[in-house]
Amino acid sequence: MGGPERVPLVRVFSVRVLPVRDDALLVEVDDLAQALALHASLRDDPVTGVGQPVPGARTLLVPFDPWRLPAARLADELRARAATAGRAADERAGEPAGARLVEIPTVYDGEDLADVARLLACSPEEVVRRHAGASWVVGFVGFAPGFAYLTGDDETLVVPRRESPRTRVPAGSVALAGPYSGVYPRSSPGGWQLVGRTDVVTWDADRDPPTPWAPGDRVRFTAVRAAARGAGLAHDGSSGPARQSELPPRTETAGPTTSGRGLEVLEVVTPGLQALVQDLGRPGLAHLGVSASGAADPRSLRAANRAVGNPAGAAAVEAVGGGLRLRARTDAVVALAGADADAVVHRGGDPDDARRAPLARAFRLRAGDELALAAPARGRRTYVAVRGGVAATPVLGSRATDTLAHLGPAPLAPGTPLRGERDLGACSRPKSPRSLAHHVLAVAVDDVGAPDVAALPAPGEVTTLPVVLGPHDDWFADPAALVDQEWRVTDRSDRVGLRLDGAPLTRAADAQGRELPSEGCVTGALQVPPDGLPVLFGVDHPLTGGYPVVASVASTHLWLLGQLPPGALLRFVPVAPHPFG
Repeated sequence: MGGPERVPLVRVFSVRVLPVRDDALLVEVDDLAQALALHASLRDDPVTGVGQPVPGARTLLVPFDPWRLPAARLADELRARAATAGRAADERAGEPAGARLVEIPTVYDGEDLADVARLLACSPEEVVRRHAGASWVVGFVGFAPGFAYLTGDDETLVVPRRESPRTRVPAGSVALAGPYSGVYPRSSPGGWQLVGRTDVVTWDADRDPPTPWAPGDRVRFTAVRAAARGAGLAHDGSSGPARQSELPPRTETAGPTTSGRGLEVLEVVTPGLQALVQDLGRPGLAHLGVSASGAADPRSLRAANRAVGNPAGAAAVEAVGGGLRLRARTDAVVALAGADADAVVHRGGDPDDARRAPLARAFRLRAGDELALAAPARGRRTYVAVRGGVAATPVLGSRATDTLAHLGPAPLAPGTPLRGERDLGACSRPKSPRSLAHHVLAVAVDDVGAPDVAALPAPGEVTTLPVVLGPHDDWFADPAALVDQEWRVTDRSDRVGLRLDGAPLTRAADAQGRELPSEGCVTGALQVPPDGLPVLFGVDHPLTGGYPVVASVASTHLWLLGQLPPGALLRFVPVAPHPFG
């Protein structure tokens, strides 16, 4: 009878909204289920001015347009939605797992298998037994296209990332980091512990969908002794297996450089240090683990295109460090922008008949003329636009070369023909309407034409970059150490990231040995691995990462990252993010 009435327990959800950049916030919640529920809320009921969010282990990276949506208002909306999403995730917690199963036959001979066994205080054989015996579920896709973060039911199968990431991890590597397992879809840098390998193709941009798994799918690893002959989920949406032998073979190079359409306008004589086809990238594909990529210096790309009358986002040539030489196969109108590479035009290819080529202004090449670029004294990249654009086969809606994901045209090589694009109207349109928040079709506020070449960075000189501190500056004993010194850009730098040298940042006492659950990252993020030396993310950066980000370069200066040469000195100056409460 009587007795006190029971009051049902109500879970209190933890929500933090942290600054990432002046145009991005990070929502930190209790767990992956709540992060995915918040992501679904923004997908099903979009907020005007918000770009495509990137889910992490227990976070959601939310890009936004501060000119359309005040940060404070967005933060309030995200807090409210996160609490609602948490309750919805709890209600679904007891639902059965998805019916789809992806099988990954694995040869357990990874370079780090013995180290993992030592960390877990067991034998390598026991590691194999536990990894293959665990039930895995796809949590989210990030780091690289098709790279799924798999959560398992063995709570003791947890190991730290490597103290220093490898510069190259082979494609098909099966790895562990923190509570996750994953399969590297392409050769790429990485800091996970390698325990095995498989030949299951987990990413192929020519398939639809290009990856065999999605959040919620179940995954099972099986130990094999010979080369893995895998069975993965069929790509027609069914649950039947598809033999590896029936899938396109994995390749380590990108797709064809140029399409066969259009008139052959230019020919590559020598590509120099590196020459790539680039446009404004492929925003809106974060759900596949694909970052936007595109021109490292989009300001100069736009300026070169406008000079020849192209749409601002038309494909052009991005030349790094000088040495590029192009021959005109027919009369052509071209323009240069970005680093001043002392470009000259050799009439008819005659080395003794040369005239200086202008910057940010259209000029004509006659058939047989050769355009030669030298190493720039300032800056790093020069853009060569041709009237009509550069034709290349679009990959996921863009002609850009993503060097980390191996998407888009292959690097230019001697003899490569460059054809004119027929359909210029499609050159700069984003693939998805959801990408409009960050895909500039007109003129951005900070896009004021070609940069002043005399003000571009140079080796040995200091370049000042404004940064927004966070979201994890509290992981470091003295965050001011980031801004109280000059950092040098090392030779180990590319479109993925610039590795910096200086006095290492020291972690705070309570952050020593801690692992950061993987979360979304932005271009310009200063990610700090355990060695304390920051990596400044470029346009081809991984979509998610597991090392703390101490600060990010303000959006107004991101174009400048593409012009930082090795040897340049950097000074970071903190700026306040938009207030968000």
